[in-house]
Amino acid sequence: MSDEFEFADKGNKIIYETGAKGFNPGLLVLLVVGGLVLLFLVGNYVLYSYAQKTLPPRKKKPLSKKKMKRERLKQGVSAPGE
Repeated sequence: MSDEFEFADKGNKIIYETGAKGFNPGLLVLLVVGGLVLLFLVGNYVLYSYAQKTLPPRKKKPLSKKKMKRERLKQGVSAPGE
């Protein structure tokens, strides 16, 4: 097989590498970074779902008297004391 690829003028032979070279460094970096991003996203989802189950619901801020009065006037109900 190697006799077919000899060059007539130089006599050099083409070398075939049959052994495994290992991972491409770019592919290795891509796999590591992709794995870290995936781990980050999965971890955030797990923490979010755990927090939804365990934490009590947030309390709403109390409305000021001025805002309550304005809302009641919009609905057509007179404010008490007027």
